[in-house]
Amino acid sequence: MCGIAGIVRRLPSGVSVESLGRMAASIQHRGPDGYGFFVGQRVGFAHVRLSIVDIDGGAQPLTNEDGQIIVNYNGEIYNHPELRRELEGKGHIFRTLCDTEILAHGYEEWGVNLLGKLNGQFAFAIYDRNRETVFVARDRFGVRPLFYAQSRGDFYFGSEIKAILATGEVVASLDRRGLDEIFTFWAARPPRTPFAGIASLEPGTYGILKDGALWLRRYYELDYPEEAAEPEDVIEQLDEIMLRSVGMRLRADVPVGAYVSGGLDSSITASLAARGSPHALRSFSITFDDSRFDESESQREVAADIGSIHSVAAIDQGSVANSFPEVIWHAETPLVRTAAVPMYHLAKLTRDSGIKVVLTGEGADELFLGYDLFKEVSVRRFCLHRPTSLGRQRLFDRLYPELLGEGRGGEFWRRFFLGAGTPSDPLFSHLPRFLLGARAKDFYAPQFKSGLGEVDVLAELRGSLPVRFFGWSSLNQAAELAGRPHGDGT
Repeated sequence: MCGIAGIVRRLPSGVSVESLGRMAASIQHRGPDGYGFFVGQRVGFAHVRLSIVDIDGGAQPLTNEDGQIIVNYNGEIYNHPELRRELEGKGHIFRTLCDTEILAHGYEEWGVNLLGKLNGQFAFAIYDRNRETVFVARDRFGVRPLFYAQSRGDFYFGSEIKAILATGEVVASLDRRGLDEIFTFWAARPPRTPFAGIASLEPGTYGILKDGALWLRRYYELDYPEEAAEPEDVIEQLDEIMLRSVGMRLRADVPVGAYVSGGLDSSITASLAARGSPHALRSFSITFDDSRFDESESQREVAADIGSIHSVAAIDQGSVANSFPEVIWHAETPLVRTAAVPMYHLAKLTRDSGIKVVLTGEGADELFLGYDLFKEVSVRRFCLHRPTSLGRQRLFDRLYPELLGEGRGGEFWRRFFLGAGTPSDPLFSHLPRFLLGARAKDFYAPQFKSGLGEVDVLAELRGSLPVRFFGWSSLNQAAELAGRPHGDGT
């Protein structure tokens, strides 16, 4: 990853390099390999670089030939070789080998329609000096972050909120509703954040900034077309897609590693990476002292099978507690689960091993219905057809033996799952988690509650669902909710 930040003035009053320097320093951990600035009367960009493609020639901010298009970018464009050939065929001349330059020439050629051409994960800002506009965009699924704030007609953006606050021109204050969403959905729903006046650019969205006004438009939305029957060659199609997808992510001028959790998603991804990597694959895992969570045996088995050079970080309860403040600093949001801490240690192990890029398998559980939630929603629907059937309710015991076994409150949990909403509620699949998470609100101080007012974040989520959502199957509705940026399905 890299880090981007910037200031766009409504009036040509200038952007100081000192302000940009503070922004860059606040996110230097994202880009330890270099930094760069563009300073103008209206626009200033700061960039900190993690060099992956064209290590020597990919410094940013980067311009086109005449300096009128200036790019500030974080991410990877996986199909940059194909786009380069297409743009060269149209007469564009490249002076670097980095994927960043694709954005400069692609914007010249296609404007905002460039977004439909990109296969990758990205957040960027492009300053068009001819039109005096700034074009900001975020990838389809929001893998790369981009935050922004507006104050007195000026616009501030950054890969992290701390870069915006580092200007000294935006004050940190709490967004009560953002906090209320966190204690329901496990995260604030974009564009809201826990910080008042600071927004997250939504996934699949771009914005055009001109004369202090920002126009936002969504360019991509998920859809779940329902098929009566799957094609006969569906497995072969999936195999080809997976091979191509992993192969494109191996395009880098540095070695690419892989996480191995012991589960199917990371194991398949690591296996494909080991097969296609020009280097001996480095793989990484987390182990736990608690045997209930430890999957080290499966991890070792996968690493041995694919022949990777395997490294392990061991986590105990003390590691989780000691690391939590630093993880919060990076996350910039309250966390209601500790799952981010092991991921932090895994990333640290990867970095300390000299690996800058890693394949994770993240997102597979949402795409391939891997969470227990998807079985759970089917069981809940089945049981509600005959809610008094004890035999049907025993299916919960098989699904969650750690919760529902003898002496573990089984009857309470069965009643809870069956009482958490009706199948007609569009949030039916996630209501057990939403309602359970919201119990944290019992600890709100009276003055906080009164300041929050009459807020119903569940009603707001229902109202935000697209019309097409109601034509999807119950499993596809559950997958859509699991993939939304308000927590996963575990």
